[in-house]
Amino acid sequence: MSVQFDFLSVLSEWPILLRGILWTIGLTTISSVLGVFSGLAFAWLRTRNKLFLNGVIKIYVELIRNTPFIVQLFFVFFGLPQLGIRLSAEESSVLAMVINLSAYSTEILRAGIESTSPAQIQAGESLGLSPLQVFMYIVLPPALFRVWPALVAQIIIVMLGSAVCGQISTEELSYAANLIQSRNFRAFEAFMIAALIYLCLSIFVRWFLNLIAENFIFKGLIRNG
Repeated sequence: MSVQFDFLSVLSEWPILLRGILWTIGLTTISSVLGVFSGLAFAWLRTRNKLFLNGVIKIYVELIRNTPFIVQLFFVFFGLPQLGIRLSAEESSVLAMVINLSAYSTEILRAGIESTSPAQIQAGESLGLSPLQVFMYIVLPPALFRVWPALVAQIIIVMLGSAVCGQISTEELSYAANLIQSRNFRAFEAFMIAALIYLCLSIFVRWFLNLIAENFIFKGLIRNG
């Protein structure tokens, strides 16, 4: 039995695919910014050695890192309304992705922060810098430099994880592929094209984030070291 593929019937639905791509990029961009910044704040708090805060953040991190993302997504979308908090599918997707990335980035960034030499911190304090200035100018730049590859990889994982957001009708890429195959019954072709698009997006995101790091964030560090 011969099998005939018809990729053109899927590509002809390019407006749906384009909308899915844009939603995926949008979800990833918003969740990456909010997730990394909140993760940075939690990582900094964990290094302050405050017993209560350290314990609360540790429980949060372990809870998120040891449960599936789809369960977290369903809890936000289906569970929070039971508490009187109603969010749209898109808002639920962003919140779930932020919560997920925040937990992982907390540990990634904490590893970088704690690898900073105490001598560097003492040198900054001897110059009269405040604790916040020491963190921003002495601790954070080299810490980010050390963990940047792991952080970029985690952002890409969260982007790929956004594929399950279609389960709550968020119109991202996997939702678009499923919609197309429901119209023309070309499931293999639709999801093969979606997989290739995810691959291209992953490569682009890695390249783009590394480009930003090399030319803006770590330009001085790379030049000096």
